[in-house]
Amino acid sequence: MVEEFIRDSHEPSTVVDRALQMLAESFDDRSECDEVLKRHARRWDIPRLALVDRNILRLGVHELREGKTPFKVVISEALRLAREFSSAESPRFVNGILDAVARELAHPIEDKTDAPTDGESGTPTEPTDK
Repeated sequence: MVEEFIRDSHEPSTVVDRALQMLAESFDDRSECDEVLKRHARRWDIPRLALVDRNILRLGVHELREGKTPFKVVISEALRLAREFSSAESPRFVNGILDAVARELAHPIEDKTDAPTDGESGTPTEPTDK
């Protein structure tokens, strides 16, 4: 269904081909993307997110992890998709999650599972010496 939507979009063939490639890559990478999303959407069960939001987030996380496109561009395009295809609240939610993912990728830490965080965003905090 999504492939048909992309093909019928009247975009140049290079845009259609890249969109289909991104769709396939993010679909193949969805398990890893969902693991990243779990760290930043802690109050949300990923399978229970709205389908459109979940897939916009997966696409965004995949692109952020790929590192070929500047983070700001990835987030901006994800927000555009959320505004066009999802609810009024979605852009804010998508922005918050993808911004946290981008910060994590920009400043990776050795062991993300045990690192203290600042709560909701999952941003690692600096250890304090006592």
